[in-house]
Order: sequence, then structure tokens, then C-alpha cells
Amino acid sequence: MRELIPLSIPHLAGNEWNYLKDCLDSGWVSSVGSYVDRFEQRVSEYVGTEFGVATVNGTAALHLSLLACGVRPDDEVIVPAFTFIAPVNAIRYCGANPVFIGSESKTMNLDVQKLQEFLEQECIQDQAGLKNRQTGRYIKAILPVHIFGHPVDMSSLVALAEKYQLPVIEDASESLGAEYRGKKTGSLATVGCFSFNGNKIITCGGGGMVTTNHESLARRIRHLSTQANSIPFEYAHDEVGYNYRLTNIQAALGVAQLEQLDTFLKIKRKNAELYRQLLSEIPQVELAWEEPWAKSNFWLCTLLVPSADRKPLMKFLLAENIQVRPAWKLMHTLPMYQSCQTYRLEETEAVFERCISIPSSVQLTEEDIRFVVKSIQSYFNLP
Repeated sequence: MRELIPLSIPHLAGNEWNYLKDCLDSGWVSSVGSYVDRFEQRVSEYVGTEFGVATVNGTAALHLSLLACGVRPDDEVIVPAFTFIAPVNAIRYCGANPVFIGSESKTMNLDVQKLQEFLEQECIQDQAGLKNRQTGRYIKAILPVHIFGHPVDMSSLVALAEKYQLPVIEDASESLGAEYRGKKTGSLATVGCFSFNGNKIITCGGGGMVTTNHESLARRIRHLSTQANSIPFEYAHDEVGYNYRLTNIQAALGVAQLEQLDTFLKIKRKNAELYRQLLSEIPQVELAWEEPWAKSNFWLCTLLVPSADRKPLMKFLLAENIQVRPAWKLMHTLPMYQSCQTYRLEETEAVFERCISIPSSVQLTEEDIRFVVKSIQSYFNLP
């Protein structure tokens, strides 16, 4: 059988060994060190923000950002139902409640038009803030997610948020290097949050980052991430904090990976364009593509297929040693979130039934891509 073609694995071909050895030789392996500082500075410079705060993972970045933006128990945060679970769990960590807004079918991102309808028709502004008519709770933030590396329509979303005086926590976990109207994701809202998990476009093995132009937010997030220790020498903790710091070893990996990011992005785009060219010969499938105002990082190339073929096609490709996966379960269908409010999920539910993510690693070869497409053709009995 042909060797496995993985979905998305790390590519470690730069200075990773050198920087890790430097950490080991110097003894700086834990949660402070020069690589943490360097990684924070270089990520923030890359995305175009003044500040970066490294965290242990992307979920921690989201949790701290929500807290710093004022989300408290019994508040509500708007989030798409079509997302990985991390941002929704982070809302719950704050004791708050997610409100699931529908996505649009082309990019699978939160639909700003649906969001506008919800805010105008389902909410009321009073002296305390924006109140949800149905639940009686107050909406305190909007948390859009750049699905599969494609940006949300952020200018429209941010304009809405400003109208209602809501902070926007930008989940850019999947989208490092992607652009919205010429600006990098992670710089488009109140704060941006990244993940450097092993399957992301660059990795620290884990790791996350908050990016922002707001000094007070960066200071608050850093404080919370270090156990809220206001005078470290004296262990003067002034509130409940978290051990959410990134280690110097992980940051060393991140610095080495970031040095290669532009190359990774070029490879990802070239591979996506080859997929698109070859898949155009298969009428039953469509490769999700970028909008004219966006530049995706093509973290995961994702097919839209007839819903009846989704599971059989995945089974067929897995049998060919091609690693594929469906989209995440829609959040409102999970047992712990079934009671949460939803709004206009008809397109979300329809597109979920059509999604298959296909191999997208940086190491993917042209031969691999042609084999994947040939296997899809075989499934549909095409020559």
C-alpha cells in the first residue's frame, strides 16, 4: 500500500535544532528566556501589532483575551457554530454563555449579515449594555473565527461591533499569514489569538499568542498568564491568575518556524492552486476558495462534496492511505452546548454536511496531490 499522505504535519527544516540546543546549553528551558521575548516581538511585528503575549496554547490565549475584555459569569459572547471547540470552551471558562450565529456557505465563516440581523432584531440597548431579548443576558463580546485559514469579513464585523461598543476577540488560530484587505489576521480587532499546535502552519509543539495594539490589554493578559503575580520576588498575587506561560524551549521552536513562514505560505498557495486546477475536472466537488478581498493561508484545503458522498468518499480515501477529516461537529449539537441560543444556522448545517479537508502539509508533493485527486476521480468513476 502507498505510504500515508498525512492531513497536516509540521515541517521542521530550519534552525529548530540549533535554537533548542541553545536553550539546553544555557539552561533557559522554562517560562522565561530570550526566545520567549523574541517570539513575542517577531509575531507581533509580523502581524502588525504593537504587542504580543505568548501563552501555553491557543485556548489559553482566547481565555485570557475574553477575561481581559471584560467577559464575566452570565454574560454572552457571540461565536459561530461552525468552529473548533476551543473558543466556545474558553467562553465557558469565563462562566459566560455562547450564542451561536450562522455562517455563510462560501468561506464557512461567521456571516456578518446574520450577525447584524441578530443584533438589530434580537437585542435591545439599555443603560447597562446590549441585552439579548430572549435570554435577558448582556452580550459582552464577539468572537469570530477565521475558518481553515480564510479571513472573516472583518471591516463589516468591526463596524457593527463599534456601533454596539463590543470588543472583538479575533480567533486567528488557523490563519497565521492570511490577509484581509492587505492586513494580516491577528491585527484586525481588539485582540487576536493564535495557536501553534502541531498541525498549524507553524508550530511550537503547542503554544499560543495574543496580539493587540492596546497596551493595557497586553499588560492585563500578561499579568493573568503569570498567576497574577504583581511583585514576583515577594509572590504578591493580587487576584486569581493562571499558569498560561509559554516555555523558552517552545518559543525557540516558534522562532525557527517563523523564519520559514513565508516559504510555507508560498508552498501552501502553490499546492492549493494545483488542487484547484486538477479538481476542476471533477464536477461533483468544489475546492473552497478565497474571496477577492482575502488572501487565505490555505491551512487546510477543504472540499465541498454532495452530502450523500461525504462519508463514503472519506472512507474510500482513508482506505487509499490518504488522511482526510470531516469538519468539526457543529457546536450546538454537542451535549454541553445544546441548550445555547442559536440564530440562523440553516446554511451552517448544510455546508457542514459537505465538508472534507484533504492533505495540506507543507511537505506535500505534486505526486501526492495528483494521487489524491486521482483517487477522488476513482471514487466518482471518472477516467
